Amino acid sequence: MVIKSLAVSTHGRYLVVPGRAAERAPLLVGFHGYAEPAEAAFDRLVSIAPAGEWHLVAVQGLHRFYRGRSQDVVASWMTSQDRDQAIADNIEYVRAVVREETGTPDPGAPPRLVFTGFSQGVAMAFRAGAALGCAGVIACGGDVPPELDAAALSRIGRVLIGRGNGDEWYTAAKLDDDAARLRAAGIPATPLTFQGGHEWAPSFVEPAAGFLAGLR
Repeated sequence: MVIKSLAVSTHGRYLVVPGRAAERAPLLVGFHGYAEPAEAAFDRLVSIAPAGEWHLVAVQGLHRFYRGRSQDVVASWMTSQDRDQAIADNIEYVRAVVREETGTPDPGAPPRLVFTGFSQGVAMAFRAGAALGCAGVIACGGDVPPELDAAALSRIGRVLIGRGNGDEWYTAAKLDDDAARLRAAGIPATPLTFQGGHEWAPSFVEPAAGFLAGLR
């Protein structure tokens, strides 16, 4: 048996709430966790961004499936199968979304671009920031992808990276390791441990909103 792969075009789904028409609002892009829809990421964006001040974009993973035996459509960003190809596909997908929403030929150079992610979406936020360049990343409950070296990470301006004190998946040791990696790349990184579990908890919202406000 020979295993082959073939590149094909597909369609992605994302949600948008434009910023105020009177000004070119900065772009805030969110990535959901495993087995979530884009709506979950959108709710997190709304929780930290003042109404109208940011152009909000919640991107849904290309790999859709039904949650359990329900009719709820959710998505993931990748599995271990053909991982490198999935990473490349996802980055080009995000690049196309940012280009579409900014109208900028070079999607890495809008006036302000911030990525957020939860759980599996954290890796996407860092990969997108490293590929396109961004003012900052807000990460919750997930780690910095291992393949990103200091040179790649250096394209990210600032980082807030948080975990709940009851999170058994994203541990305190992982948070410390990620903060050290980011600082070694010359990135001002703020590690945060908040009250909660593996979740975008209410206790994370205020610090994240303050961090975001500092990037405008």
